[in-house]
Amino acid sequence: MSGFSNDLLAGKSILVTGAGKGIGRACALLAAQSGAHVIAVARTHADLASLQQLAPQNIEIWEDDVTNDSFIQRVRKLSKLDGLVNNVGINRVAPILEQEEQDLDDVVDINIKSMYRTAKAAAAKMTVSGGAIVNMSSQMGFVGSPNRTLYCMSKHAVEGLSKAMAVELAEKRIRVNTVAPTFVLTPLTEPMFENPEFKKFVYEMIPMKSLASTDDVANACVFLLSKLSAMITGTCIKVDGGWTAR
Repeated sequence: MSGFSNDLLAGKSILVTGAGKGIGRACALLAAQSGAHVIAVARTHADLASLQQLAPQNIEIWEDDVTNDSFIQRVRKLSKLDGLVNNVGINRVAPILEQEEQDLDDVVDINIKSMYRTAKAAAAKMTVSGGAIVNMSSQMGFVGSPNRTLYCMSKHAVEGLSKAMAVELAEKRIRVNTVAPTFVLTPLTEPMFENPEFKKFVYEMIPMKSLASTDDVANACVFLLSKLSAMITGTCIKVDGGWTAR
């Protein structure tokens, strides 16, 4: 259960991409429970429909692909937008010498290009009354890791993009921050932890000896969307259990 007031985001319109599953779903639901009108974006209708049922008065669903020009135009046509959780991302795990050229294109297109375009479109709607953008980063935006060169590259780019946006847009009262989770236990990551060697590596890297939950990440995102973080911009909340502190 959320510790936030149910009117923390009252009157706010919040766009959440990648809202069908995992972190995005948790962010959309928590923002709705905090009083926001949430526009939840994902490609799978069933995921969106089940999410909407949890807070039907507060959640609007868009079945769309963030890489499409039509999605960007839809954002630009919004009459009001106060916040964005820019959450869509992918990973391609492989040793660098075995990475396919298509993997490079896919990661750049989703993790960097689509994030930039979505943030730009959202910022254009916030220039009059201000707003808050939360770009989803990762602990891998601060460190390197075996077999994750593409992901690390893309998340370092997210950190640079967010800092630059924060500096440029501050005078327009638009705050831009990132949230950087460690590994989060979801249905997609659970099979990874069936590998004892991988599980040992991850837990040895986290001083708290625990994985993050989707709620842990959503709490950080809603904080950054809210007035509680009114003087916070150009920085990152690391939800990493201490991984990057080593």
